[in-house]
Amino acid sequence: MHQTPQQPPKPGHSLARSFHFAFSGLAFFFKTQRNARIEILLAAIACGLGAWLRIARLQWAVLVLTIALVLILEGINTAIEAAVDLASPQRHPLAKAAKDLAAAMVLIAAIASALVGIIILGPALLQKLR
Repeated sequence: MHQTPQQPPKPGHSLARSFHFAFSGLAFFFKTQRNARIEILLAAIACGLGAWLRIARLQWAVLVLTIALVLILEGINTAIEAAVDLASPQRHPLAKAAKDLAAAMVLIAAIASALVGIIILGPALLQKLR
């Protein structure tokens, strides 16, 4: 396979412009995706509980990575749905399979994140409430 040498960045493709595109994607994501807004609300609640319960640094790391995983998968799901809708505007079994599979991965991550939240926050919350 022939590899082309890396091209220097095109004028106007600055780091700031790359961040602008990324933040535009985040704005689109939270503006258009109800599930993402629900997930960020639940993440804020989990983080608030974590702060109130004074969880350990390692627990914070697991909690933050779990939250990020769910949001990342939700974003990838959104991107897959948009790409599939663009590529296959008519109904097709493979288009449905791609969209259903992406949604299923988000569901698995959401269930796992709920379990992580219970494992990390549950015991400390029970102890605090006693």
